[in-house]
Amino acid sequence: MTDSPASHSRPLDGAAMAVVVLLCVTWGFNQVAVKLALADIPPLIQCTVRTALATLIVLAFMKWRGLPIAARDGTLIPGLICGALFGLEFLLIYRGLLYTTASRAVLFIYLAPFFVVLGARLFLPGDRFGPLQWAGLSMSFASMVIAFGLPTPAADVRQALGDIMMVGAAAAWAATTLVIKASSLSRVSPEKTLLYQLVVCVPITALGALAFGERIAAMPSAVALDSLAYQTLVVSLTFAVWFALIVKFSASRLSAFTFLTPLCGVAAGHLVLGDPLTPAFALAVALVAAGLVLVNRPQ
Repeated sequence: MTDSPASHSRPLDGAAMAVVVLLCVTWGFNQVAVKLALADIPPLIQCTVRTALATLIVLAFMKWRGLPIAARDGTLIPGLICGALFGLEFLLIYRGLLYTTASRAVLFIYLAPFFVVLGARLFLPGDRFGPLQWAGLSMSFASMVIAFGLPTPAADVRQALGDIMMVGAAAAWAATTLVIKASSLSRVSPEKTLLYQLVVCVPITALGALAFGERIAAMPSAVALDSLAYQTLVVSLTFAVWFALIVKFSASRLSAFTFLTPLCGVAAGHLVLGDPLTPAFALAVALVAAGLVLVNRPQ
């Protein structure tokens, strides 16, 4: 069984749109959860712990459902590649934030939808954007500039390094999406695809935490542990839903929806941390909505 060009370019229906918006809200709150735990648990240790625990949960779930785990289905190589890309993405994001600002990071990370669209032209026949879809994608990206500000040239070499790391993370995110869509991973359960990513990510982020000298100095607070539980039990497992959507719908259109995530993060910061909301945020939300309407219009 192979994917047809039509399946590569299938637009999102109403149910799929609702699900992906819910995913973006969940991922937006994850940014707040990471911040709440940072005082007690360093970032790569957070990532390693949540990924390791999520691995056990996915394994138990797959065993309960009777899903094959070690079957010879031709997914080993693409699965390992996706896992390496997944781990690299988080490693670059978490460490890159030490060198560049969060607002700059958001803009560079959300180059990923553009990378997906460009990659789809090469690897996914039929999943291509017309002028209206490109206009919608550009409008959604413009909302990020309005919400977070156009980045000025890097102030120093360290900041430039952080910016480059964020662009690398965006490329890794996009590559993961394209590999899943174009490989044998599109023919297995999303739980198995997620399992590959989790299993390979754990040693990558664990070695990163060790290399950068991260450690937990004291027993984490209840807030930090609750935040870690949210990342493990909710956020990590949403990726299985995301992978299922990637297989079924247009990767380019799905990726465009991820522009909602940083805006959801801003809203979550306002609700949980009391961060202020500005008129620019309201305009950014309107632009993203308009952009997504254009992206999902028939060509």
